[in-house]
Amino acid sequence: MEPIVDYICSQLKELTAIPSPSGFTKQATAYVCATLEGMGYEPQLSRKGNVLVELGGQGSPLVLAAHVDTLGAMVRSVKKTGRLRPTTLGGHQWSTADGENCTVHTRDGRVYTGVVLNKEPSAHVADKKTEIVEENMEILLDENVSTKEETLALGVQPGDIIALDPRTVVTESGYIKSRFLDDKLSAAILLGLAKAVRDEGLVLNRKVSLLFTVYEEVGHGGSFVPADTEEMISVDMGCVGDDLGCTERMVSICAKDSGGPYNYEVVSELADLARELGLDYAIDVYPHYGSDVEATLRAGFDIRHGLIGPGVYASHNYERSHTDGVRNTYDLLRAYVTR
Repeated sequence: MEPIVDYICSQLKELTAIPSPSGFTKQATAYVCATLEGMGYEPQLSRKGNVLVELGGQGSPLVLAAHVDTLGAMVRSVKKTGRLRPTTLGGHQWSTADGENCTVHTRDGRVYTGVVLNKEPSAHVADKKTEIVEENMEILLDENVSTKEETLALGVQPGDIIALDPRTVVTESGYIKSRFLDDKLSAAILLGLAKAVRDEGLVLNRKVSLLFTVYEEVGHGGSFVPADTEEMISVDMGCVGDDLGCTERMVSICAKDSGGPYNYEVVSELADLARELGLDYAIDVYPHYGSDVEATLRAGFDIRHGLIGPGVYASHNYERSHTDGVRNTYDLLRAYVTR
């Protein structure tokens, strides 16, 4: 594995090991800040919790954005059985979480392990199949509790965070399997770019900043950017699906998603550069997708906007990508800010 790809994969493992559902991202952003400071940068943490760092360069300010918040859940209520009723954080599909291990994080800092299950998960007991919808899901704590009072005595209460285990694996053949590749894989790619700028003394063709956002999964992560921003590219997962051209080994350039078309010139420039570099890429339309940069536009910023990312299969599920997709995305970003 090439050194930069190896570095990105190591950063991915560090990031996915940190639970960070939307609204519970302080530990993840602290890690990002510490990593950037270790490279010699001076990241800034906003009141909202986003991390902004300037890599260098002058003129025509460009922001590259990735998010470190993930899907997750919150305790809605404690049941009389001592089990927890969850409510989603982000566009969660409970069918993908049924049977997953999780952790529950209390407001006083305690962490409990547990498992996500439907109300009647045993095939040898259920008279009929349980519909996998939120109201039928429960969190079973790995504690000896059978009443509401016993669970409350642990310090667990409504509003506590529920984080699913990521199960991050990088195979010998280069496949990357994990929850939350959306968007910790792209966040790791941006850390790789920051490292290359500092280690190799890359000359940037404009002022380039990185933005690590924390509320993308609930729609407003990128709602504020520096006032001088002229262009912003969300670096997020590329969609892989039935009628799309992208695979896990490619970089995807999005032409349109649920928020409408991306800037025509930006999409064309990215595609032309990918073709010139001989990268494996696809231009695709994502029918059910929204990104940080669209939140920026809705907030009233007058910018050019784009969206790229490594191909990720089974989005919002146990996701899969490939180191080739990582390399193609990294190479496109590197060329876009230096050529």
